[in-house]
Formats: sequence, C-alpha cells, structure tokens
Amino acid sequence: MTETIEIRSSVELPSRREAFTLHTSDGLDLVAELALPADREPVATLIMLHPLPTHGGFMDSHIYRKAANRLPALADLAVLRFNTRGTESPHGKSQGEFGHGVTEEADVRAAVAYALERKLPNLWVVGWSFGTELALKYAIDEPVLGAILLSPPLHRTTDAELERWAHSDKRLVALVPELDDYLTPTQAAERFSMIKDIELIGVDGAKHLWVGEAATKRVLDEIVRVVNPSRYPLPDSITL
Repeated sequence: MTETIEIRSSVELPSRREAFTLHTSDGLDLVAELALPADREPVATLIMLHPLPTHGGFMDSHIYRKAANRLPALADLAVLRFNTRGTESPHGKSQGEFGHGVTEEADVRAAVAYALERKLPNLWVVGWSFGTELALKYAIDEPVLGAILLSPPLHRTTDAELERWAHSDKRLVALVPELDDYLTPTQAAERFSMIKDIELIGVDGAKHLWVGEAATKRVLDEIVRVVNPSRYPLPDSITL
C-alpha cells in the first residue's frame, strides 16, 4: 500500500540514520550523525557546520534537522551533522569548550576525514552563520567540491581568507537574506567582490534564521540545485 506524504515542517522521511563519534586531532569526542538514503547509495554528501553555539546554534538547528529528515529521501544525499566542541543539542554534548572559530579547525577536519574514511561521494560543506566562518577558513584546504554559505556574517573571516577562495577552483555559493541582521545582499556583494566566480543569491523577505517553511524550502532547494541538480526543485509531496 502506498502513501502520499505532504512535505511539512515536522515530516521525517525514510533514511538510514547512524549516530557516531568524531575524534579530533587534539583528543576530543564530538557527537555526530550521518543520514543516508534508505535503500540506495548517496550521490553527494553535505557536511553541515552549524550556527554559533553560544547563541543557540547546534547540529539540530532547524534547517539542518530538516535537511537530514528530507534530503536523503528527496535528493539522494548523505547529510553529516555534528556538534562542534563544547556544543550541546538533543543529540548530546560534544567534549571541549567553544574555541571562537579557532580550535574548531580540528572539528571541521575531523568531519571531512570521517567522510573520506567512509568513502562518501562528492563532498560539500554547508555552513550557516558561524558555520560559514568555519567553512571559509578551513574547507579551502580540504578535498571538497565547494561550500554553500547560509547567512554569512563575515565577522571572523579575513580578506586574506576570502582571497584564497578567489584563487581556488572550488565552487562557492552564498544565500544572503534580504533582512539579515549582520550582512545584507548589498553588503555581501561588496565583501565578496574579490571572488569573481562566487554565486551570490539574495533572498527577498528572508531573515538570518530562515524561519518558516517557505524559507526552509528555498534553502533546501538551492542546496539541491547546486549539489544534485537532477533532483531540483524539491517536490511538495512524496509517495512511499
């Protein structure tokens, strides 16, 4: 018997979910989860870097939770989420203390190393807010295809770090909310101007936290358009 499921905020579609522990080079254990398509291999992998933990950000922040709940089934993607050092969420608390984006370098590298060890395909980093700073600082040195930035504040990112992306063949896509509290599309165009190949997307009416199903759908659609365009746009319902 088949069932048609409408894609709404709380829906969790079938997937293979694996809770695991990331081990960093400086000896910390980080809480993590990998969501995979239920009955096939993924075509690409998202490594999710969450918003600022000192302001409520964690691996279960709503866009990332919904990505793990939907994208394995709807877009054949693997979604790897984890709590950076000292961060606690419903999944648990990672060891260590918040490192202001500095010591978190080891966390990012541990996540990519795990994805490589698992032989997950076509790695992409997705950063949201604070997570975009980690992506811009550290993903440039990793064997990933590129980075997708959600609400980049560019507080911790230096011009020298942006310059490295300007000379890289990695793809860089930034979704900037029209009503963002930290960096508007106009400001983003100026800050990112040295990166000629960046895809900069201003999203009308959106805010920093991407609240609401319309905002969530837009973010997940854009991620899929970049990473697995054959599954773009995402459907509003699915028959199982």
